[in-house]
Amino acid sequence: MTERIVLAYSGGLDTSVAIGWLAEETGADVIAVAADVGQDGEDLEVIRRRALDCGAVEAVVADLRDEFADRFLLPALQANALYMDRYPLVSALSRPLIVERLAAAAHEYGATMVAHGCTGKGNDQVRFEVGLAALAPGLRVLAPVRDSGMTRDKAIAFAEGKGLPIDVTRSSPYSIDQNVWGRAVETGFLEDVWNSPVEDVYSYTADPATPRDPDEVIITFEAGVPAAIDGRSVTVLQAVEELNTRAGAQGVGRLDMVEDRLVGIKSREVYEAPGALALITAHQELEAVTTDRELSRYKRGVEQRWGELVYDGLWFSPLREALDAFIGSTQRTVSGDIRLTLHGGRAVVTGRRSAASLYDFGLATYDTGDTFDQSAARGFIELYGLPYRLAAERDRRLAAERDAGMADSDG
Repeated sequence: MTERIVLAYSGGLDTSVAIGWLAEETGADVIAVAADVGQDGEDLEVIRRRALDCGAVEAVVADLRDEFADRFLLPALQANALYMDRYPLVSALSRPLIVERLAAAAHEYGATMVAHGCTGKGNDQVRFEVGLAALAPGLRVLAPVRDSGMTRDKAIAFAEGKGLPIDVTRSSPYSIDQNVWGRAVETGFLEDVWNSPVEDVYSYTADPATPRDPDEVIITFEAGVPAAIDGRSVTVLQAVEELNTRAGAQGVGRLDMVEDRLVGIKSREVYEAPGALALITAHQELEAVTTDRELSRYKRGVEQRWGELVYDGLWFSPLREALDAFIGSTQRTVSGDIRLTLHGGRAVVTGRRSAASLYDFGLATYDTGDTFDQSAARGFIELYGLPYRLAAERDRRLAAERDAGMADSDG
């Protein structure tokens, strides 16, 4: 029986060429697996037909947008996940879902190998291969772009020589990856970190400097889940999609950063994530109103570690699962409404209300109706500062004794 390879297929030049390339190199049949995670690209049927026309013996395509939103974007939102406090894990969140589909297809079709189109410089090679090691450790992983010298020039020549039904003349100066959570752009003139991005880099967001009226939006959460926008019930996917449109139209969600890649190099990345950043901003603010101080402080550390694990390709790790359990437990009281003003590239919180709020107007006000007993503050400060007063007195005593001893030895 002919061996089979399952290929993570995007429909682009590299993975289209990889179908024939892998078949020639290994003699195996290639099954292409494509996933729609909201990248707003070509129709899935067009992609399926292209894979078959390029030589795949089977092509599996799946609309995974709702699953992606519910199983991956929602945990990221509840974790307020921002790698290096800025990047909302656009590509990192889609890879484990794709890995699951690759492993399932390999099992279904009896494949012994899985292939991807990643280079040797990026993070995705790690995410694919570590994920596959966790889910299907018996599979051999092939990376033709990284390991077989499949450069772009060679890929174009291969496509032309085989008459593959793909546009091999179109060339973009950028490398782009996108899904419903955001869009990542790199390479080209962006590799010089002094160069400013130009407007044609952006697709999800309008120029924030263009004069326009602001957009006010009210986001309702129920136990940490975005449940309504302006009073209209929404799914998680619908919430992201609507805020991509509305926040994106106001230029919200642009990021330009130098990022610490897992492989050890620094990389200049330009991101657009209007829906993600608007939702995270709103969720953080609702937590500020409904979560007590010590839990909030501890959760911030957990959020950072969660983001690092996912960025580093460790979605299928016991630690990520354990942190998910903790984060999920913190969302019980995170219900209420947050009002945002979207304008000039910013999502600004202008209002908060929640039946679970810990904000007490009577305790917070400085005006008539103040219920805070200010006389209690004196004793609190005395006790709070007691350890540090004792330590300071000790240090002064020891210094005095040391000085006295030095004086005696000099005498």
